[in-house]
Amino acid sequence: MLESMSDTTSSLHPGQLAVCTWSLQPESPEHLVSLVRDLGLDTVQLALNDHRGSAGGEAMGRALLDADIRIASGMFGTIGEDYTTLETIRRTGGLVPDEHWQANLALARETAATADKLGIRLVSLHAGFLPEDHNDPACAVLSDRLEQVAAVFAEHDIRLALETGQEEAGHLDTFLASLKADNVGVNFDPANMILYAKGDPIAALETLLPRLYQIHIKDAIATSEPGTWGSEVPVGEGQVDWPAFLALLKRAGYTGALCIEREAGDDRPGDIRRAQEFISNLL
Repeated sequence: MLESMSDTTSSLHPGQLAVCTWSLQPESPEHLVSLVRDLGLDTVQLALNDHRGSAGGEAMGRALLDADIRIASGMFGTIGEDYTTLETIRRTGGLVPDEHWQANLALARETAATADKLGIRLVSLHAGFLPEDHNDPACAVLSDRLEQVAAVFAEHDIRLALETGQEEAGHLDTFLASLKADNVGVNFDPANMILYAKGDPIAALETLLPRLYQIHIKDAIATSEPGTWGSEVPVGEGQVDWPAFLALLKRAGYTGALCIEREAGDDRPGDIRRAQEFISNLL
């Protein structure tokens, strides 16, 4: 059983809530500490490199630790990701682009070393879209690249959590079962399943529970136009069935972080605060 689900007697509680640092768009380490404290939280997931335009790295991490703010995990952002459309992220996301592969491998080494210095033992990333056919040669290429990245992090005793949503849960489960790496699991994001139109979040979570390392708290509404993005919305205003979602985590004995992520909207701190209140009330 995974480390984050090892204590099946535990219940979910508000103390598991955390915030993704890139959602806060901090301008400096001091600004990040101030933002986290203003939320009344004491745990974060830290952007370890330049993830979608937000600062990260060792200086941010040191400032958090000095302020007694715990770092539950890190985020590894790859080079050249373009989230403009589903097609652009399919081409540019994660470890897929050939032109960035060697640079991304070097970045993985740098990120793993930084995480190790900060005592971080879990890092998540978007690996990129899996080919729909497991026999597609591109699937073997992505598998090999992910195994190399996993080995880099394993050298530092760090687990990798793949972000969910870019493929259906069963497809991801089959891919991970064939992977020659024992330190790779999933960071489950229910909103991503809706944003990418890849299935019901509750059913997907049930499929991936044995591989679960961490949870993102985010909400979304499905698109009405196939081939386009769904819409990210504040937690509680979308289509995630939060009572059922949290009940499943509770039954599974999940004890890891519940990391609030907000990547849209004009008032991210306010939306994060409302997410805290919404989830805390359910817990």
